[in-house]
Amino acid sequence: MAAGYGFGALLVRHPHERRNWIFLLGAGLTLLFVLVRGTNVYGDPKPWTPQKNALFTFFSILNCHKYPPSLAYLLMTLGPALVVLGLLDVRTPRWMQPILVFGRVPLFYYLLHIPLIHGVSVIVAYLRHGRADWLFGNSSGSAVPPADFGFALPMVYLVWICIVLSLYPVCRWFAEYKRRQQSPWWSYL
Repeated sequence: MAAGYGFGALLVRHPHERRNWIFLLGAGLTLLFVLVRGTNVYGDPKPWTPQKNALFTFFSILNCHKYPPSLAYLLMTLGPALVVLGLLDVRTPRWMQPILVFGRVPLFYYLLHIPLIHGVSVIVAYLRHGRADWLFGNSSGSAVPPADFGFALPMVYLVWICIVLSLYPVCRWFAEYKRRQQSPWWSYL
């Protein structure tokens, strides 16, 4: 959170200076990821290991802990994101304009997508298996999902796209509502 406040001071600078700083910061964080993860000594609780080929070794290097976020994970995600932000800070291409809607209401989207995904999971579980008790229990193991519960990765991506597209109109409405309101409290959503 403190880093976010510090980053905010960078965002109010002159556009040319801001773009340069954001791009250089992102490139530096990405380079730091390569150095930290390449040494395989610090930065993630699980060291990467050589695999059967270069592609799988690369995947092993990228396999960083998200929860809780390790240093390597933060460097790997924030670095390239800042590079892209520095490049797109001039003008967002027209084809990317719809994505700005989600950027205007990030917490709103976040709070909606979790119950929506859970609700869809419950419906699919009932349709496929006649029950969904494992989706409501705790992690004690008392409610075990069926062995064939889940989907292949292409279906997961399809569901992800459908969830994002289904939330787009609601997020667009809320972004417009926030824009019309004068209260600073709406900025938190």
